[in-house]
Amino acid sequence: MDREVELREFVSARGAALSRAAYLLTGDHQAAEDLVQDTYVVLVRRWQKSGTVDPEAYVRRILYSRFVDGWRRRRLLELPWASPPETPVGDEAGAAGDRLTFAAALARLTPKQRALLVLRFYEDLTEAQAAAALGISPNTVKSQTRVALQRLRELVPDVVAEFEGAES
Repeated sequence: MDREVELREFVSARGAALSRAAYLLTGDHQAAEDLVQDTYVVLVRRWQKSGTVDPEAYVRRILYSRFVDGWRRRRLLELPWASPPETPVGDEAGAAGDRLTFAAALARLTPKQRALLVLRFYEDLTEAQAAAALGISPNTVKSQTRVALQRLRELVPDVVAEFEGAES
């Protein structure tokens, strides 16, 4: 099969998943679209040379590397978030408030910490797969994931406690 056709099929099959992961990383639809576009630009330039490399791992590595590198270059200003109003537990407004609070806490993590949490818990990758995606060692994945989770517990203890309780 022609490499260009393979690229088109891969992008059409995995585009939505890449967009979701980019949104989780950036927390903004426009920034996510830009990140996916940057990823595609790099992917197209390198596609002919990628040969027998697993395209899923290859594009994921590009996506996460572009995100972390882009954050380093721009150093965007962090805007303060308003606290959601007090709402009764169990209603949709409360759940939405928790999601907003959690999203704000994720935005306060470093790009690498956010990338690790998305890879490990959203994309459900193993430590070895996450390490390969970010080009770091599995031990770094373990330690930085632990640090990121601890930081989330400090930022939003009630929401994380509810989440951890629902997981068990």
